Amino acid sequence: MNVIDVFQVSKSFRGTRAVHDLSFGMAQGEIFGMVGPNGAGKTTTLRMLMDIIRPDSGEIEIFGQSIEEQTKNRIGYLPEERGLYKKNTVLESLVYLGALKGVSSSQAKERAAELLERVGMVQHKDKKVEELSRGMGQIIQLIVTILHNPELIVLDEPFAGLDPVNTELLKGFILEQRDQGKSIILSTHMMNQIEELCDRVLMINKGEAVLYGSLIEIKSRFRSNSVFLKCDSIPEELPGVVGRKEHAKYTELFLDQHTQPSQIIATLINRGVTLERFEISTPSLNEIFIKVAKGG
Repeated sequence: MNVIDVFQVSKSFRGTRAVHDLSFGMAQGEIFGMVGPNGAGKTTTLRMLMDIIRPDSGEIEIFGQSIEEQTKNRIGYLPEERGLYKKNTVLESLVYLGALKGVSSSQAKERAAELLERVGMVQHKDKKVEELSRGMGQIIQLIVTILHNPELIVLDEPFAGLDPVNTELLKGFILEQRDQGKSIILSTHMMNQIEELCDRVLMINKGEAVLYGSLIEIKSRFRSNSVFLKCDSIPEELPGVVGRKEHAKYTELFLDQHTQPSQIIATLINRGVTLERFEISTPSLNEIFIKVAKGG
């Protein structure tokens, strides 16, 4: 059973289409990337998943059923719009917001101490929220999101505005939750973060799904039949090579549709060529998205 199933969902606002005929499923225990440019419909989709807004048509199931109030306590949601009570201390904020999810004061304090220790912020527990840096505030909001130990974690643009140190901290935190068996939706326009963290990807453009599948499958589908090569010398004529392009530190060889990269390696070794680098050309997710968005 999937954690999430979305069936042909559509949503418009005052005649403007935000999401159109969107369908996808999310498996238990995976990090599911929802990617696309700003305004693509990602946040609208997440708000429908969270029952903040209702779709105009289509159906959404969470944990195998239509979302109900009791279902929401099994979900942790970090919205794109951040918000903490600035005059409260970190610990007060965590205990209060934990209570809204049914966590007792003693449990919230224990869980907060554990999570603050994990991110190296336990010494800030008595600081007022307004005294925290923006990055620290975002980390606290992530702790709020998972304080009640949810089964499904939904993160909308979690890396926005974070410096490299806090970005790495947050990524480690996300992977740790996945390793504990949690299911995670990661929505962002930062394609590099999706590539690094996610198992499967839903790519949205103008409210529609333009790509959906595992990262490996998507990259394989859009891979050009070429290899990157650096060696002591490259023979002028190689069977199966139909072109070449010189880059600053390597040569790119373009192969015909019948030639596999392994055949090129075998040929080079048989000819006594010493290889320093041999890599199959794989497009970045950003390159794939640009191609798809342009109709390629």
